[in-house]
Amino acid sequence: MSSTVSSPTLYVIPGSHACRTSMLMLEHKGIAYRRVELLTGAHPFIVRLRGFSGHRTPIRRVDGHTHRSLAMLDRMGTVPALRFASERIQTNREIARFLDRVQPEPALFPSNSERRRVVEEAEQWGDEVLQMAARRLGLAAAVHDLDALHRRGNDGRLGPLLAKNESMRVLATRISARFAFRASPRRERELLGELPAMLDRIDAWIGAGVLNSSALNAADFMIAPSLALLSYRLDLRSEIQGRPAGALVDRVLPEPEPSGRGR
Repeated sequence: MSSTVSSPTLYVIPGSHACRTSMLMLEHKGIAYRRVELLTGAHPFIVRLRGFSGHRTPIRRVDGHTHRSLAMLDRMGTVPALRFASERIQTNREIARFLDRVQPEPALFPSNSERRRVVEEAEQWGDEVLQMAARRLGLAAAVHDLDALHRRGNDGRLGPLLAKNESMRVLATRISARFAFRASPRRERELLGELPAMLDRIDAWIGAGVLNSSALNAADFMIAPSLALLSYRLDLRSEIQGRPAGALVDRVLPEPEPSGRGR
């Protein structure tokens, strides 16, 4: 670990694909860190109390705009949230650039300017488009029935989703789906129709060496956790696994041995 590192703390919520991105980047750097799991739903208020400023301008959109509830959450604060010495950094894209600045190797972005441009393009798309689609599709499946999820969301590549307790998972899912991310049945059907083109795009980036090349990069760590979350849906697991995208998620987030929780 670099001598510049002084016991950073990463604030997360359980099973978050967005939070796993920052965890993967810290591990890629070989930076030891303390992980603090916050209560899902209360986390925007807790990170504000921990000294994070939140976002004056909302950073997330649902169907092209930011509704009032989501804007309020963004203004309060988001996870992942990294405290590194006296600095506090939020959002994966900011954390990636901060980590490359304080510990350049192994790099999260290629040194070649053109290769960096395409990696940043994939990273941005993974952050702004795929991450929200995966979140809404995961929530929609859980709202229907936890049995629609691998091991009822108790276990998997991301660990327990949203909460370790199933009753709390159901509550957090319903609140998030309705008030924050608008995971309606109609939008679920539309997103499922859009998903094959999203997976084709990932496969094309893999074929071009932008993703899943010899050296993993920030875009790999951004996209693989969203694929992992989508793979919790039993109706999507074989579709993802049979693609090059499945090889990416297997490499970055291998399926763990069952913990004994769930079914």
